[in-house]
Amino acid sequence: MSLTHNFSAGPAKLPEPVLERAQAELRDWQGRGVSVMEISHRSDAFMALRNQAEDSLRALLAVPDDYDILFLQGGATLQFAMTALNLSTPTDTIDFAITGSWGRKAIAEASRFATGHAAATLDFDGLVPDVEAWSLSEQAAYCHYTPNETIDGVEFHVTPKLPDDVPLVADFSSSILSRPIDVSEHALIYAGAQKNIGPAGLTVVILRRALMPARRDGIPELMNYQVHSQAQSLRNTPPTFAWYLAGLVFEWLQAQGGLDVMAQRNQQKAELLYRALDASEFYTAPVPPLARSRMNVIFRLTDESLQKRWLAEAEAAGLLGLKGHRSVGGLRASLYNAVSLDSVRVLVDFLTDFEARCG
Repeated sequence: MSLTHNFSAGPAKLPEPVLERAQAELRDWQGRGVSVMEISHRSDAFMALRNQAEDSLRALLAVPDDYDILFLQGGATLQFAMTALNLSTPTDTIDFAITGSWGRKAIAEASRFATGHAAATLDFDGLVPDVEAWSLSEQAAYCHYTPNETIDGVEFHVTPKLPDDVPLVADFSSSILSRPIDVSEHALIYAGAQKNIGPAGLTVVILRRALMPARRDGIPELMNYQVHSQAQSLRNTPPTFAWYLAGLVFEWLQAQGGLDVMAQRNQQKAELLYRALDASEFYTAPVPPLARSRMNVIFRLTDESLQKRWLAEAEAAGLLGLKGHRSVGGLRASLYNAVSLDSVRVLVDFLTDFEARCG
């Protein structure tokens, strides 16, 4: 077992059993005498891996039959443009609920291809606004939101309920597979893999099949959902090792008992850490409780001159990845599925000890 406790926001910790299995299979996958990285992505063996990964993910999220699952490249950032190119025309308006840094990046990129409209932002108290207060456009091509803001530590705790004729698009990168969701409430979901799915290099897209084909002509083939759907995500050479590891993570999640179990664990971890922060005057957790992320806990030292020392001592104690994003500073602990409750307990003990010595 690792002696470190990895709280990195992404690329993030992978489950120990997944790493151990990948290590054991690295040079000899399925008794073939080669690595999974060394076989054709069009071979029967890889196609079986592909199908198993899709089946496992479909089962975990209860994905309806009329939705496709695509395994793509380019990260969630590419999806800011890809969703706009496929789901809108140049004269359309796209609504955005902006609750943090990734929402702002999403509207900026989509606005290259259509008119981006900020239908909602965090209110003055830092809370996620109710849908009733959103200024939705008439006949928007779709409405985009970020269920969990990795940098800002803000989370939607319920799915926005929009009019039936407004497709809902979501960037689930940092909260997918952390709890059950109703996929059918969304027209399209996308997520970068490097938090709860697997290593960087893979992006999962789950979309209602009726959204295809693209609503505009002339977009590049590799930006076209229908092209990827028809090719079973094999239009070009995919990131095969990342896909393989994602499949192992899906199997691990199923063996743990599925997303209901993960939701309980993640709630327990988040409550433990927030409770410790709220009980202290040495630390502050700036996000209001009703908007707090269960995946990315943002906090600060009240005396920020101690932060450099705090981070150095944390790393010496085996607590890694706790520096806040460069754009906002402070501290951040990411509590993804592979982070154990024991690791959070070690972090809480360190918080308490440092305060006792330096407070």
